[in-house]
Amino acid sequence: MYINCHSHYSLRYGTFSEVDLLELAIANKVSYLALTDINNTSACINFIRRAEERNIKPLVGIEFKNGPRTLYVGIAKNNEGFRELNSYLSRHLEQKLDFPDIADPFQNAFIIYPYQNISLLKKNELRKHEYIGIGTKDINKLLFSKQKFPNEKLVALQPVTFRDKKDFNTHRLLRAIDNNILLSRLPKEEQACFSEKMIPEEDLKSHYDQCDYIINNTIQLQKQCSITFNFSKERPSLNKATFTKSSMEDQKLLKKLCKEKIRERYKNLNYTILRRLVKELSLITSMGFVSYFLINWRIISYAREKNYYYVGRGSGANSIVAYILRITDVDPIDLDLYFERFINSHRTSPPDFDIDFSWKDRPDMTKFIFDEFGGKSNRVALLGTYITFQYKGAVRELGKVFGLPKYEIDQLSIGSYTYKDLDQMNRLVLNYARYIQGMPNYVSIHASGILISEKPIHYYSATNLPPKGFQTVQFDMIIAEDIGLYKFDILGQRGLAKIKDTLDIIKYNQPEKANFDIHAIDDFKKDPKINALIRNADCMGCFYIESPAMRMLLSKLKTDTYTGLVAASSIIRPGVAKSGMMREYIMRVHNPDRIQNSHPILQELMHDTYGIMVYQEDVIKVAHIFAKLTLDEADVLRRGMSGKFRSRKEFTDVHKKFISNCKKEGYEDAVTNEIWEQVASFAGYAFPKGHSASYAVESYQSLHLKAYFPLEYLVATVNNGGGFYSSEIYLHEISMIGGVIELPCINISDFDHILKKNHVFIGLKMLRNLDQHTIDNILKERDTNGNFTSLDNFIDRLHITIEQLSILIKIECFRFTGKNIHELLWEAHVKLNVPIHKDTRQSLLFSEKRCDYTLPSLEVSALESAFEQIEAFGFPLCGYFKLLETPPVNRSGAMDIQKYLNNHIDIYGYLITLKNTKMHKGEQMMFGTFLDQYGKVFDTVIFPPVASKYKFRGKGIYRLYGKVTEEFSFISIEVLKLRKEAYIPDARYADTEKSTIKIKV
Repeated sequence: MYINCHSHYSLRYGTFSEVDLLELAIANKVSYLALTDINNTSACINFIRRAEERNIKPLVGIEFKNGPRTLYVGIAKNNEGFRELNSYLSRHLEQKLDFPDIADPFQNAFIIYPYQNISLLKKNELRKHEYIGIGTKDINKLLFSKQKFPNEKLVALQPVTFRDKKDFNTHRLLRAIDNNILLSRLPKEEQACFSEKMIPEEDLKSHYDQCDYIINNTIQLQKQCSITFNFSKERPSLNKATFTKSSMEDQKLLKKLCKEKIRERYKNLNYTILRRLVKELSLITSMGFVSYFLINWRIISYAREKNYYYVGRGSGANSIVAYILRITDVDPIDLDLYFERFINSHRTSPPDFDIDFSWKDRPDMTKFIFDEFGGKSNRVALLGTYITFQYKGAVRELGKVFGLPKYEIDQLSIGSYTYKDLDQMNRLVLNYARYIQGMPNYVSIHASGILISEKPIHYYSATNLPPKGFQTVQFDMIIAEDIGLYKFDILGQRGLAKIKDTLDIIKYNQPEKANFDIHAIDDFKKDPKINALIRNADCMGCFYIESPAMRMLLSKLKTDTYTGLVAASSIIRPGVAKSGMMREYIMRVHNPDRIQNSHPILQELMHDTYGIMVYQEDVIKVAHIFAKLTLDEADVLRRGMSGKFRSRKEFTDVHKKFISNCKKEGYEDAVTNEIWEQVASFAGYAFPKGHSASYAVESYQSLHLKAYFPLEYLVATVNNGGGFYSSEIYLHEISMIGGVIELPCINISDFDHILKKNHVFIGLKMLRNLDQHTIDNILKERDTNGNFTSLDNFIDRLHITIEQLSILIKIECFRFTGKNIHELLWEAHVKLNVPIHKDTRQSLLFSEKRCDYTLPSLEVSALESAFEQIEAFGFPLCGYFKLLETPPVNRSGAMDIQKYLNNHIDIYGYLITLKNTKMHKGEQMMFGTFLDQYGKVFDTVIFPPVASKYKFRGKGIYRLYGKVTEEFSFISIEVLKLRKEAYIPDARYADTEKSTIKIKV
């Protein structure tokens, strides 16, 4: 009976989920229910799935609005009608068009016009599929209206938006947030009526006693609607069914490709390889995944044609077919990758292929996929994702809506308050922030997922068109998988761009050494120089292994092998340290006899990792072999542990069966619980072994470049936006290994940093206040007409404002003239004193005659230059230690820490990264990484008692006092006291008498 209901996917309007709506229907004994969110179909598929579980007949549609004005409600008769509605909505969203007052004709959808819109209609204009909606508040108006419509064209249209008064208040707050206005100024027309609540169906019918034909019409309309999707385990894939023209041709092509390319991967074929290939091809064919493999092969083939670097990973990296087709570079035979993690006869979804490309190449790869597999057929779309209200953000939004001053909003958002001391308004902000926390705020784009469907994508969702121009569905990956749409993951990664750019820099800077193969991974694995970097954790800038946590793990493991790095890449994941298994793994690496502490089955299953679960497939092995779950059930467990389905009933049921099966097998509760703890440590974040192996391949490529071409590699790192650390730290690293950092030069510097022998010229992009237009004009003019010969010459040839020119002068871009910045600034202000309104200057036949001025002698101190660099780059090239108001009172550095083992040390450090974490009881602790006064790195840990007493106050130099500790050869300082040190005042703005700028007359 309710054919116009809203969930919180009516963004910043609705107040509860589609599941809550169904629970509300059950409470009110409603048997038919329509979800019609405003200009959105995000929740429709999950609504259908959940309604069927609750024996409610689901209807889906859309409420079409222009701004606050409802025009009409569309309800799908069937799946074709859902497609029609999605297409209609998508066209208007993508082209940013208002909806017309009268809807387009639909073949398989009903259109219902609210009674308040009847002035736009005439009875003869209503088409067969169109109706007038009568709300309970409209009945008296209908009875006395002069404008009459046929009785059979009237249906009940009682919207549902709220459950209670709190929902109504929340709705008003959301509307104020959406309109960016104070709650007190929210117009009535922007709000729904408080009467938009659900009441028992029989009570609703009683409102229409005087015109019961309206109820009968509504029932008949509902009965004509039926929409279904297959949510069963046996559901077919909705992905593109064939790569060629038929399944048979697909199978022939896949076999042909494997036959042609197998010798490229395996010079010496043997029975093991061929048996694995035959087994995979048989399963891939029988399960209908052939086109999925061929599509991925076509994607990477295009990348290879364009010479794009990529890394294939995910569970698909366990596949020999993927290895032969070069979708991945991981040999499953060599690494003994677990076949059932990749594919088994119970699996309904295809294996995951996450393909990383350079962040520079990814847009073209995405365009290729849309062009190749979509064209005009509307069968390709990006996956959506929901950006939800986070608590702190909600506090800020609500604070503005209530009109609180900024200071109070800041205090509330950071938790700096005592609740009992807050006034009523502040308490309302906090209470409603908790209420809207987790609600969807807007639909965004999934980080990597692309859908390639057999049918047009609008059969499943409406689409938006974000700024990058690729249509995007309005639901997320979980909903897509529920109906059998499986994503292709195309990711952008800076690590690959660093590798590619490094090779280009080597060709320019050291062409005689450029003739090597960056894909010679087998050679890299055996290289003692590379493996020494891993063993010593000297991995700054190297993909995936440069973070403090990874450096710490590598230091403790002392690993110097590819397989050791593969294991480390997975053991580092969150959850392992908390379960204690990371420490136990390290101990077993150093003392393999400790494997006896594991259950015999675990010793056998995970002998290579000392009886400890390290990889995602270990969950499947343990569930299937240890807990006697079927492979199907084991995969449900694995998916739940990866975070996708943890709250699903399927996962809960499998968890219970895991425990009960262990009891049947006679395992002691302590053993079962210990093993379950290991399984639970995978929650939310887990790597299959092939995935870790793929990461390790890229790490080895990075390590090779770091070992043999460190300057080129670090310059490429900075040019690609850094890595784990900021550009400042990588520039510091360059200077530590012998590179000379040069300030930008107007005649040498490019947009990016450039390397000339061992000199690195900072790129113009590093100047924070220099706009892109100015940079483009400088580089274009220099490329066209040659170097600039003087400041006058620069001004003559280029249109530039005095503000932009001052930025260049202050950072010494014109130092080739032999004049310092004060002299040049004086000249610039005198000579560039006439405003120029044209975008470009015409080339001058003759240089403009300039007046010469005799200036006093001006000097610039090193301190002033440092402060200019801070203003320009965000940091000084000389480092911050030279700017301390009080110089360090000791000379302790990272090289001295070993001497203080088990004793206390007083040391100064420049904070480069800080990680906050929580202990079991929720207490905060921190890990800080610092540069000492000599530029060396050292690590610290700050336990809760100290963390609660001493606060870090952002970037800067800290004086630290603590105890030096060592664990598995990894040395760190347990901080007991810390204090941020002050810098000298900015010399440019210091008192005149104390000024460091000297003027000679």
